[in-house]
Amino acid sequence: MSKWDKLIEEILKLNRNLRFDDLTKALIKIGYTQNQPKGGGSHYTFRKESCAPVTLPKSKSTQIDIVYIRQVREAIMDYLTGEDGEQ
Repeated sequence: MSKWDKLIEEILKLNRNLRFDDLTKALIKIGYTQNQPKGGGSHYTFRKESCAPVTLPKSKSTQIDIVYIRQVREAIMDYLTGEDGEQ
């Protein structure tokens, strides 16, 4: 099983040990672009045409809240089922 497959599996299982970098990697791989905050904010927004934006906080804490993992899971599910207009 590849690293990508393992990452997707962890996201789909809603693993609470996922980090900001893991979720960022997955979103970028499926076609989202990352927009960094300009005013020193901590929330990064990921956008993809014809898809809802996903916002993730980047903090010093290693764990990310389950709410944000669910957002990424929904984006991954849309990608895998072809509902995001890409496949």
